[in-house]
Amino acid sequence: MNIGLAQINTIVGDLEGNRKKIGEAYHALCAQGADLVVYPELTICGYPPRDLLFKRQFFADNEATLLRIAKETGEIPALIGFVARSTAPKGRPFANAAAWCQNGTIGPIAHKCLLPSYDVFDEDRYFEPASAPLCVPYKNVRIGLTICEDIWMLPGRYAYDPIAALEKEAPDLVVNLSASPWHRGRNSVRREWVTRAAQRCRCPVVYCNLVGGNDELIFDGGSMVMTAEGTLLAGCARFRETSCLVALTDQQPTLAETFDLPPMEEDYQALILGLRDYAQKNGFRRALLGISGGVDSALTAVLAAEALGPENVTGFSLPSRISSPHSLEDAVALAKTIGIAHEIIPIEAAVATFQRTLAPLFKGRSEDRTEENLQARIRGVLLMALSNKFNSLLLTTGNKSELAVGYCTLYGDMCGGLAVLSDVPKTTVYALCHYLNQKAGAAAPIPEHTLTKPPSAELRIGQTDRDTLPPYDVLDAILQRYIEEGQSSAEIIAAGFEEGIVRDVILKVDLNEYKRKQAPLGLKITPLAFGVGRRLPIAQRYIN
Repeated sequence: MNIGLAQINTIVGDLEGNRKKIGEAYHALCAQGADLVVYPELTICGYPPRDLLFKRQFFADNEATLLRIAKETGEIPALIGFVARSTAPKGRPFANAAAWCQNGTIGPIAHKCLLPSYDVFDEDRYFEPASAPLCVPYKNVRIGLTICEDIWMLPGRYAYDPIAALEKEAPDLVVNLSASPWHRGRNSVRREWVTRAAQRCRCPVVYCNLVGGNDELIFDGGSMVMTAEGTLLAGCARFRETSCLVALTDQQPTLAETFDLPPMEEDYQALILGLRDYAQKNGFRRALLGISGGVDSALTAVLAAEALGPENVTGFSLPSRISSPHSLEDAVALAKTIGIAHEIIPIEAAVATFQRTLAPLFKGRSEDRTEENLQARIRGVLLMALSNKFNSLLLTTGNKSELAVGYCTLYGDMCGGLAVLSDVPKTTVYALCHYLNQKAGAAAPIPEHTLTKPPSAELRIGQTDRDTLPPYDVLDAILQRYIEEGQSSAEIIAAGFEEGIVRDVILKVDLNEYKRKQAPLGLKITPLAFGVGRRLPIAQRYIN
């Protein structure tokens, strides 16, 4: 049997656009000789639809779209993800489903059994689970139909095991429609679960995963086919839309060049895809950002130029009297190297005007963080004005380490429409910059001085990040343990970190939740980002 994997990039809610993509992939794969065409999870409406499901007309439009798609199918069946009406007598009205479409009609419909409700997932809010997976006969082959989480069976999370139920059915093939968001290490974990499912069911497993960026989530594709023995037979490209035809009788594995990627390349491709799709799916062709000569804005500019084209990116330097000459020099060199437009807007006059306006009210009080933040907020106002005037997406440049401890200014450097690096720790920012420079060779995009000078917000003379923060390698190690691994201060201290530093970092993290709630949406690349997967109260007093 020849399996067509339609690894397409859908837009949430774009029922007509998604329908056209589904049809194009179907006809192309049928022409190549596919016997079955498989699509990702919830292909018709895009993933995740979230509260669009509560709009009165949405479900009916989704159903009507499926009917139109089914009418265009011929003898070759297509397995298409959509929102079905739940058949359970009680519970939620919808089901996360896969429809068997063939010869102009809708055939059997499989419902998802396991509904994830952790991290970024909230499917239990909308869908009613199936009691068992479905098996469909086709060409003397029994095909077990599963949807994403049904093959994961995370230890201790679910009482029911759909793969155990399929084992008893003894299928000849298992198909999985998936929308599995990417973060570091995700691909190897997916491969492990697909392998286990194949070995347990003693048959090949076809896994079709979504690709593309939808808000903060990045889907990397990487669709695959595993043999009954657990050997990888085929692996599709990562981080790009593609269609693959896989013959289950092939003896040699066929892996796309980008199926296995080094960690730094994965981070790079994920951020480019997430940035490009967020901009384009929200109607932006151009982007702008402030480039300070620092490492964060340098990396953001490189990513933007790659994602949108350098001709569609403008960098603005907004120096004050406190800004060092080398910062402006580094910003100019960066813009020239990567080919983006660059403008310089001095802000000293604006700073002086605000200081004069506030002087009567601040009389008798010494200068402090207020005056420092004033510079950042003036820059934020100017960049937002430029964003409005030129219909360009303003990219913020802060990293995860800074956002974690509140080393950022509300309504200042946090202004913008997308926080590209908000889930990228500072140490990873540096690692990515070094990787990209090494990869580019003589055409290294990021000035060497940007990578070697002490990092600084330059909001006061002589300021460096080390004035208020521990070294970033220490800070990031503590943050990973506290935020991503959920360790307590006692556990982190026991691991060898200095007690005073640990308690100071944790206090900063806890006190700055209010800032993160007001930050622009960011792109998720770690197991736990500051987004919908992390839901902490702001007004709380538990410190551990």
